[in-house]
Amino acid sequence: MTNKINLRNIKDKLKIGLTGSAVLLILAILAIILGTVIIGGYKSISWEFLTQAPADGMTKGGIFPAIFGMVFSLMLMLIAVVPVGVATAVYLHEYARPGFILTKLIRGAVNNLAGVPSIVFGLFGLGFFIQFIGGGLDHSLGQTGLFGQPCILWASLTLALMNLPMIIVATEEALRAIPQAERAGALALGATKWQSIRHVVLPQAIPGILTGVVLVISRGAGEVAPIMFTGAAYYLPYLPKLPTDQFMTLGYHIFVMTTQSPDIDATVPIAMGATLVLLALTFSLNIIAIIIRSRTRSQLRKGR
Repeated sequence: MTNKINLRNIKDKLKIGLTGSAVLLILAILAIILGTVIIGGYKSISWEFLTQAPADGMTKGGIFPAIFGMVFSLMLMLIAVVPVGVATAVYLHEYARPGFILTKLIRGAVNNLAGVPSIVFGLFGLGFFIQFIGGGLDHSLGQTGLFGQPCILWASLTLALMNLPMIIVATEEALRAIPQAERAGALALGATKWQSIRHVVLPQAIPGILTGVVLVISRGAGEVAPIMFTGAAYYLPYLPKLPTDQFMTLGYHIFVMTTQSPDIDATVPIAMGATLVLLALTFSLNIIAIIIRSRTRSQLRKGR
């Protein structure tokens, strides 16, 4: 009996050691990546670096147009993806019959969409948004090259399509966590199904939906492949003012400087600085979303 207990303790300690080693390995990799970026990029960070445009073939100047374009495209992406994703999740969880063929088709489409490589979304955006929809709008309006060209609108819609499964899954998980008794109570008081969803279910699901928004922002800020065909530009002497303008963005800017620069020694410090700024902006946006989520949860607890 004593030997069995000792053997069980050894197995438990071995499992704890293995799982702890996996955590330490991940933390070590993260520390190496962050340390490399911080050491290589902090010297480039200055007020001029954050507020000026690139100069002298990307070997001098700043990254402000790339920061502006990234924030602009992320805002358009969120405007497009959040309402559609939340509405789809509400339909799937609250209205759709689980065994109905349409429900299975939608769930299958969402699952397949989540597994598509990001470069495929870029090619899809080029063919569908730019050539089909944009070209059709230009033909209908008698214009040339207004909508049928790469721009921030089509790039943002491509990012929204790529991140749609993430919002749907996060929202469905949030809806699933709300007890059925809450819905039954609202219906028992005379509310319609939509009123119970609108006033009881969705407010309690907001923290979970914001979790999905955080993940979408992080992924959208770092993606390059979907936007390099649909709107991102190598260099622009102006900021995008309309959704039909092309734009610079940090991810593509870093990619260009590290792969296509004629003077790689001069652009590496700028690329490292831009990478540090990209990480800082992504973390900042995540922290803001987490703060909003925490405050929403606190208000919901106080309201109960």
